[in-house]
Amino acid sequence: MKRFFVYLARTRDGAYYCGYAVDVPARLASHNAGTGAKILRGKRPVSLAYAREFSTRAAALSFEATLKKRTHAYKRMLATRWCRKSVKTAGGP
Repeated sequence: MKRFFVYLARTRDGAYYCGYAVDVPARLASHNAGTGAKILRGKRPVSLAYAREFSTRAAALSFEATLKKRTHAYKRMLATRWCRKSVKTAGGP
């Protein structure tokens, strides 16, 4: 079964870029290689700040469109919560 993801990439200047991918690590690698989104080419390196999996492409693209309209503060809050959840899942503090 194919998986679909919406992700937030954080740039070196603290901005967030929202995108859709089926392979998030490969997409981040393309951004960092300068072959991804043109808007990120001068803002490398980028790191993964948030990712969410969807079972359908339509659901992922709908969420991506919604997330792109959100404020920087909302994206930062989402990334912070996701990071905390990831640390707890990995057995961190």
